[in-house]
Amino acid sequence: MTIEIRAAAPEDAATVLELVTALAAYENEGDKVKMTEAGARDALAAGHLNALLGFVDGRPVAMALYFFNFSSWTGKRGLFLEDLFVSPELRKQGVGLDLLKRLARLAVAEGCARVEWNVLDWNNSAKGFYEMLGARQAAGWETWRLEGEALARMGG
Repeated sequence: MTIEIRAAAPEDAATVLELVTALAAYENEGDKVKMTEAGARDALAAGHLNALLGFVDGRPVAMALYFFNFSSWTGKRGLFLEDLFVSPELRKQGVGLDLLKRLARLAVAEGCARVEWNVLDWNNSAKGFYEMLGARQAAGWETWRLEGEALARMGG
């Protein structure tokens, strides 16, 4: 089994969309994906969407979508992992670990103070994997979101 990790380019838009759709289905949110292939291509070209893709024997099976943010407390950039997905049949084969190592190297190279992400409360296998890596839950913090009608009302 040969694992390859590489940065996504605009011509990978269909692959990114396919993996995002697979992640949404895994999370029982398959109907929530609104991104299109053209939208993914434009976002990749503009640098709004950053992604690493994982391939096993040339077949796309994993992705890590991320962006950079800034911490006012550390005074440094951070890397936020928006989505991490490995095809279920290839979990525990090293693909997810390789993706996260590559992200960590990128964060260090960019001078980031931290890498952060969200985990669904029911995803105990993911939590165990992250704990094995030395990650810990940011106790006391909750994710809040303004979207849809509420966002339109606030922004209108």
